[in-house]
Amino acid sequence: MSGPSLSVAKVGGSLLADGGRLRAVLADLAAGADGACIVVPGGGPFADAARTAQASLGLDDAFAHRLALDAMGRMAELFCALEPRLTRCADPAALADLARAGRAPVWDPVALKAGHAAIPETWDVTSDSLALWLATEIGADRCILVKSAPVPRAADLAAVDWGALAARGLVDAAFPAFAAAYPGAIILRGPPETATRRARATA
Repeated sequence: MSGPSLSVAKVGGSLLADGGRLRAVLADLAAGADGACIVVPGGGPFADAARTAQASLGLDDAFAHRLALDAMGRMAELFCALEPRLTRCADPAALADLARAGRAPVWDPVALKAGHAAIPETWDVTSDSLALWLATEIGADRCILVKSAPVPRAADLAAVDWGALAARGLVDAAFPAFAAAYPGAIILRGPPETATRRARATA
């Protein structure tokens, strides 16, 4: 895809526990700190509610996955309420154009509720993998994961093992497979006291 470089930034729902940091992250993205950028929201407490409902009621994985997509949509609305410069968008085809026009879109993945052959409908796929899938689909140069947990030291990411990070719970179980298909840079960002960490998928 031609035009200025493009980033996809997944902002974890767990950042709700630190409202100051969440507002600052969203403000930076809206202000263009990472250039043209599409924000992917985590599911946060809404996704936690879907997990609880599944455990309590025996819901199947596909239905729970669709509830989790709805959870991301609700977080998209919340992000826009916190940072008015953000724009919620449910049309994947429009995201890149909005970002390059300086609109800072927040992706509502409701269209994926119809299913997609490349996306398993299980808890192996969370907003981490969906952000990377989106980055691959639209040809984004970078996929940024903003985490509430500390991320590995830069030296540890020279030959990143996404399987090991998935086993630690830093990314979801499906992430290594999506990373293998993504040619761009994957960037991990931890709390403010942790410097920005950069990695490129190598396997």
